[in-house]
Amino acid sequence: MRKQDMNRDWIATAQTLSQALPFLQRYADATVVIKLGGHAMGSDDAMEEFARDIALMRQVGVNPVVVHGGGPMINDMLQRLNIESEFVNGKRVTDAETMDVVEMVLSGLVNARIVQAISEQGGRAVGLSGKDSGLIICEPEDPALGLVGKPSKVNPRILRDLAEKGIIPVIAPLGMGENGETFNINGDTAAGAIAASLKADRLLLLTDVAGVKNAEGDVLTELTAQQINDMITDGTIAGGMIPKVQTALDALNGGVRAAVILDGRAPNACLLELFTEHGAGSIIRQG
Repeated sequence: MRKQDMNRDWIATAQTLSQALPFLQRYADATVVIKLGGHAMGSDDAMEEFARDIALMRQVGVNPVVVHGGGPMINDMLQRLNIESEFVNGKRVTDAETMDVVEMVLSGLVNARIVQAISEQGGRAVGLSGKDSGLIICEPEDPALGLVGKPSKVNPRILRDLAEKGIIPVIAPLGMGENGETFNINGDTAAGAIAASLKADRLLLLTDVAGVKNAEGDVLTELTAQQINDMITDGTIAGGMIPKVQTALDALNGGVRAAVILDGRAPNACLLELFTEHGAGSIIRQG
């Protein structure tokens, strides 16, 4: 007979699970939209960890909806195909030739990789784009940018149907125009619009930064919409963080309970945010 020694790490794990109970109860049957981008998409290990977290969320009763980007993969494929891009105000002009590559990469390579990763962790996932079942209808964001769109209408019925069956939707940020044309949508924008259409409990925007920072460089764990607007006005929030916080504000205005900007490079970032007291990023509420 072998004696069982109580390992300190085992005890800590059990305590962590016990402390998570109120949060597991809090998010039972909640809809959480997760925008995947950045580091987690470029590393096999990070993708595996992300997929395990998503499968676990579904297992404990959360309804996760994954929306992904794919900019670096699109850039790589365009270079390999010797397709040159034109930019207007720092944004890529998406013509018909570029759109073919964008759709191939987002709906094909990237989407399939995420679905496979979740499936390998025991989750039931299905790949979609905003073109499927009329999920996202778009209008041109700016005629100068070509086939770059912004959502004008979102019909989340297919997402609700999948949630009822315990299936995790993985969505490529593409949409359809009123005349049947395909539009490329910013991944954050697509995630925010989908979250608003579902009246999601949480929108998690995974990034490569720790969160929203104040003027001293400290990450702020809780903010209101008014504080965000004030920080944009005084220049504390600037550059690439502005479109992310604007997505968060638009989602809140659309009925999302809270949006979180968090560091997707942190291990188990989604689980830390949902199932621990301290969270993992900057949560934004209406106030």
